[in-house]
Amino acid sequence: MKTDNKMRGLVLTPEQQKSRRQRNVAIALAIGCFVLLFYVVTIAKLGPGVLSRPL
Repeated sequence: MKTDNKMRGLVLTPEQQKSRRQRNVAIALAIGCFVLLFYVVTIAKLGPGVLSRPL
C-alpha cells in the first residue's frame, strides 16, 4: 500500500505556486492578444465593404 506522502504527488512551495500562477496569467494574456490580433487583421483584410454588401 502506498503511503500518504507518495499519493500526494509533487508539493510546490508558495513561491513556486506564485510563479506558476504568474506564468499562467502571462500565457493567457499572450494567447488573448494573439486571438485579438487575428480578429483585427481579418476584419482589416475584409475591409469596410463587407458590411454594405447585398445579402
